[in-house]
Amino acid sequence: MRVLVAGLVVAAVVSSGGVAAAEPLEYVAMGDSAAAGPLIPTQDPNLLCLRSNRNYPAVVADALGAELTDVTCSGAVTDDFAGSRFGILPPQFDALRPSTDLVSVTIGANDIGLFGAALSCINFLPEPAGVSCADRLGNGPAKAVDAWTSEFSAALAEIRRRAPHATVLVTGYGTYVRPGGCYPRQPVWARDADYLQGVMNKVSAVAKAQATKNGARFVDFAAVTVGHDICADPADRYLEGLVPTAPAAPLHPNAQGMAAFGKAVTAAAR
Repeated sequence: MRVLVAGLVVAAVVSSGGVAAAEPLEYVAMGDSAAAGPLIPTQDPNLLCLRSNRNYPAVVADALGAELTDVTCSGAVTDDFAGSRFGILPPQFDALRPSTDLVSVTIGANDIGLFGAALSCINFLPEPAGVSCADRLGNGPAKAVDAWTSEFSAALAEIRRRAPHATVLVTGYGTYVRPGGCYPRQPVWARDADYLQGVMNKVSAVAKAQATKNGARFVDFAAVTVGHDICADPADRYLEGLVPTAPAAPLHPNAQGMAAFGKAVTAAAR
């Protein structure tokens, strides 16, 4: 079993008295668009997953000198770990091997339909001119998170079975919007902004709890993005708003955010 050390360089003294370098770290990145990086240049030629070569897995692989197998895919749900996405792409689990050294996992938001929920919260006019998504959706998303918990736990157990010697890093999601939001800069009412972030925080809390239960480490992207949310000045954003100001998909990390996420994941891996 390979050992993760700072710089991930291991030397082995051989019988001849020479030194042999260790094989590169085998790193598998799994997850959804929060890891894949849709629309961040440059995109993978296979556009089915809208995956960037500047996403956080690429940043981590470069920092650790790792051999990366990136199967992150925009729109992915936990079922895509075991099943074929679009009927074409192989299950993400298939990338795992007994020799895998490092695995990162970012998943859950699509399982509960968070992107669609966020879009349904747009109100271009102030209250009471529209309808609050918090009122309309109620406890539905929170119940969906509860239902997802056992599925995610089973997925982590399967990762451990397939890659028994790997360090597994589970990430949460970012602080997309600060308390109270920033209406009208981002056209979501204050109570709806708090509602959406609350659901996102619940997904991350479940991810953290299940990571601990299954012997994985948790990487807190919410802490990394405080002050860099969709309400921040464009130059300070790690996460883009409904109308992106940098090359990235709406309500997704930009390249600057991916660099920050990569730094946090690298630190956890070491």
